[in-house]
Amino acid sequence: MARGGFFAGLQRAARIAVRENERRARQSAREHAALVRRVDQTRKAESRAQAQLAKADAAHRKLREREAQEAHVEAMLVDVEERNQQLADVYEDIDTLLEATLSRDDYVDLNTLRVVVTHPPFDRVDLEIRTPEPAPIPNPPEPVLSLPEAPRGLASLFRKKKHIEAVEGVRRAHQHALVGWEAKCRQAEACRQKAKSDHAGVEEKRVADLERERARYAKECEDRKAEAAARNRDLDEFIANLGYGTADAVQEYVSIVLSNSVYPEHFQVTHEFEFEQAAAELRLRVLVPGPSEISDIKAYKYSKASDEITSTTLSQKECRERFAGAVHQVALRSFHEVFESDRRGLIQTISLEVGTNTVDPATGKNVYVPFVIAAAERQAFLAFDLSAVVPALTLGHLGAAVSKNPFGLVSAERAGVRRA
Repeated sequence: MARGGFFAGLQRAARIAVRENERRARQSAREHAALVRRVDQTRKAESRAQAQLAKADAAHRKLREREAQEAHVEAMLVDVEERNQQLADVYEDIDTLLEATLSRDDYVDLNTLRVVVTHPPFDRVDLEIRTPEPAPIPNPPEPVLSLPEAPRGLASLFRKKKHIEAVEGVRRAHQHALVGWEAKCRQAEACRQKAKSDHAGVEEKRVADLERERARYAKECEDRKAEAAARNRDLDEFIANLGYGTADAVQEYVSIVLSNSVYPEHFQVTHEFEFEQAAAELRLRVLVPGPSEISDIKAYKYSKASDEITSTTLSQKECRERFAGAVHQVALRSFHEVFESDRRGLIQTISLEVGTNTVDPATGKNVYVPFVIAAAERQAFLAFDLSAVVPALTLGHLGAAVSKNPFGLVSAERAGVRRA
């Protein structure tokens, strides 16, 4: 039997998100927020009381002990309230498995699975920025010839020789400075040329890297477009085959529908199915959790005497009724979701089994235990108003074979099942 195909796989992430959103929507936001505030307040009060107790002197110790105990008791009571609320949510989910699907249209518009190509932005924009020009390297300042002033008046007669010697010394020093300056200018020019060459090399590498990265990005975009085009061609082929009612296409469509079927995380189901085109019949098996996987806790309570949170257990009757009710709801829900989603009327009959896999205590081997064995025809079933039915009676009306005690892993009798 088939379990699902490619397009069904595309729905799984969305299915998880939808399940989580519906779970949150069923919670009362106001009650939950108030409960969180109470938990926080009581825990803070307990913490404050414990801190005050540690600081209290002997005269106030008994008072602080009493306050700390009261805060602790309040925190434990809030914890119990929160657990019981979570437990109630779990049981409400299980008790409304059929109701949860009636408000939504199970038809799947396959065109919503069409892939629209979106490209991420180019991830190497850093390479689009030109390499900054190297910082300018100026020549050192040219030495300036500054000759000593010639002596004037009578002093010129006696200092002329010394002045001539001083001028010659300055000129020699200036010439020597010019030689050093010219050498430094040549060094500066060599540094400028090296910086220019290094810059050109870095810029050349940047341009080459940019071209390579742009080519890589363009190829990735082309690959995405090609992949999207291939998927959309597969989708077009799938839609066309579904129009002809081919077995593979119908099975793929059913897998999408059932992948969209949102069950609570604490009551997960799996589907196996096969479509027989000649008879327009879908053979569907739904595997539900075993009875041992469903909580049997009735409520939590806090005992002040023992300072413990304990739980009470549901009666066997309550456990049997809840589990049987869930099984019956899953059967009707499965009929409903497939028939409602099939607007083309490609599936005229559904042969259904709802059961679980368990371990045979006599052999220790895994065995399959069917709880409901039923068949329904499209027009007859779609005429039912499932919002007003009692699932067990509806299954009886369909002539289904139903286990007398699913909770006890009693198998349904296969004989006598008729189509309605």
